[in-house]
Amino acid sequence: MSDHPGLRAADLRKLLAANDVEVQGELNIELISGGRSNLTFTVSDDVHRWVTRRPPLAGLTPSAHDMEREWAVTAALTGTPVPVAAPVAIDRTGEFIGAPCTVVDFVDGQVIRSEEDLQAWTDDEVAANFDALVHTLADLHAVDYRAVGLADFGRPEGFAARQVKLWARQWGLVKTRELPDVERLAAALTERVPAQAASSIVHGDFRVDNTILAPGDPARVAAVVDWEMAALGDPLTDVALMCIYREPVFSAVLGFDAAWTSARYPDPDHMAQRYAQIAGTDLGDWQFYLGLANLKLGVIAEGITHRALQGGSSGAAGAEHAAEATASFIAAGLAAIG
Repeated sequence: MSDHPGLRAADLRKLLAANDVEVQGELNIELISGGRSNLTFTVSDDVHRWVTRRPPLAGLTPSAHDMEREWAVTAALTGTPVPVAAPVAIDRTGEFIGAPCTVVDFVDGQVIRSEEDLQAWTDDEVAANFDALVHTLADLHAVDYRAVGLADFGRPEGFAARQVKLWARQWGLVKTRELPDVERLAAALTERVPAQAASSIVHGDFRVDNTILAPGDPARVAAVVDWEMAALGDPLTDVALMCIYREPVFSAVLGFDAAWTSARYPDPDHMAQRYAQIAGTDLGDWQFYLGLANLKLGVIAEGITHRALQGGSSGAAGAEHAAEATASFIAAGLAAIG
């Protein structure tokens, strides 16, 4: 058996047994590098392969590491047009491993994280991948959340207004210095919340590296992963965040040249318009959504550094510098809303 400070094989074996999952042989645990939020591990025995996720070891912020949320939404989406890893087991309270965690089936495929990963694709394959991702996001937003048992997953009404309050509040929890423009942006967004909005399941963190692509086929999404920020809410918040992730400064948050910031993908305006075309919708008060997405990413960047300073980094290099991107996101948010 192999252990990690965040996951002991003996504890995980007990969790699997409690969920009637038979383990054959020794459990081997490997931390997947590159994460900035929940810790993600591959787990294998002599026959099976699974993926286990749990919150960071330190520096948690409310709602950002909700394992029950991930479990509920992936279980509900199983069998829909949205591809997900099949759920296997959950430790809701930390009874078994000392923190909440989920176990899902391992999905074979490729994960594209860096620009270097993207170099293996032709331009046509990049374009096909972009289209597949936008179709997948539109498919998610088209799922009838009541029909799949998620009617009680949250309150979609007033979602955007609550998001502004949430990220303003979390700024107070994770800030490593004073930055008055954060409060300015939050106040401006509060005054501009759209009066009406559509409601759907939202992923909350959608981009290429939060998907697993079919082996050798960039045009097919095998699974959407990292559902820890999923909710019922305004689908345009997902679209705007997907677009803002395209900004080059996001690479500074991750600590490497991210695939999703590559100039080989369409620019954010094209992405948004393509989504609107596929989903058959308009983009509403698009400047508000861009402002909110920038607020969220600015606070997330700050939170990564906050956790690193507390010793809670998942091991990715440069986490202590992620907050250097915060001011750029906040400035872009203020510019978006005028």
